[in-house]
Amino acid sequence: MSKRMVYFAVLAALAIAGGVFAQGRILDMVASKVVTRYQNASCEQLWQQKGQPKSEEEQRAVQFLKNDPQARTAFINQVAAPIANKMFECGMIP
Repeated sequence: MSKRMVYFAVLAALAIAGGVFAQGRILDMVASKVVTRYQNASCEQLWQQKGQPKSEEEQRAVQFLKNDPQARTAFINQVAAPIANKMFECGMIP
């Protein structure tokens, strides 16, 4: 392989790795935002929000998670315990 081919291969690998890293950081920020919203909300607020339609931003995030199983798994692993605990405290789950 010529030096030029190696150079382009390395650049491509770095670009892909950078994209995955950036996506992971965005996913971490969104998960943190969701957990914070649940932790800071009162039980009354959570009950009121339960029946309300999702914002456009939330709908896009849900669609992204539906289309990307790995991202969905990472997201759920971060938010499941804090959300489930809050829902249990509020009597939203048995």
